[in-house]
Amino acid sequence: MKIAVIGGTGLIGSQVVKILNAGGHEAVPHSPSTGLDLISGKGLTEAMAGADVVVNLTNSPTFDEASPAFFQTTMENMLAAAKAADVGHAVILSIVGADQVPDLVYYRAKVLQEDLLKAGPVPYSIVRATQFFEFVDAAMSWTSDETTVRLPATLVQPMASADVAQAVADVAAGAPLGGTRNVAGPEVFPLDELGRITLAARGDQRTVVTDDSAGLFAAASGNALIAGSDAVIFKTTYREFLAR
Repeated sequence: MKIAVIGGTGLIGSQVVKILNAGGHEAVPHSPSTGLDLISGKGLTEAMAGADVVVNLTNSPTFDEASPAFFQTTMENMLAAAKAADVGHAVILSIVGADQVPDLVYYRAKVLQEDLLKAGPVPYSIVRATQFFEFVDAAMSWTSDETTVRLPATLVQPMASADVAQAVADVAAGAPLGGTRNVAGPEVFPLDELGRITLAARGDQRTVVTDDSAGLFAAASGNALIAGSDAVIFKTTYREFLAR
């Protein structure tokens, strides 16, 4: 199959392209660096030409109030181009629990993206993943200084970006789900504990202070970000990731 991977040069997209091509498909990466602009639609016709599947892995450049407009515009442009090119399957990557954290505008924006896909003209699949291991550093950087890192005790179930990419590639190479596949890592941690594990593994002497008002994930509570019993659980652990 020919698979257009929009956002195909990023952390997840580049791995998805590699996996699909190794599996005998023709996966073509598209991004601003290849001349595609999802906001204006420039390059979309060319990207969709001859594609059997389109995978959209683009992300809003911010997590703030601008994110809903980004997903609204980019999804409408992508779906119109996919329909015109008779693409038979559209896939997006979303977030486990996105609909459970209404106080986060970015999560509401991801739900909007899902809803646009569901209501659109192309058979679809949604892959919802938990937070990437690689995202822990960013989460710590938002609320840290030279001596302390403040993190909430929000429960998370992180997974390796390589496993996320495998999940997306598996779905892209299959028939449209007409629904959602949830994927997650094998372990659940309070985010503050994850911070302590990370600092200890790196010999970082800063102290993690539990602060349930700190950072983006303070808006999530309970098991909002934890995968349910229907999720596909991947095996890579966080300590294995750190050891690499």
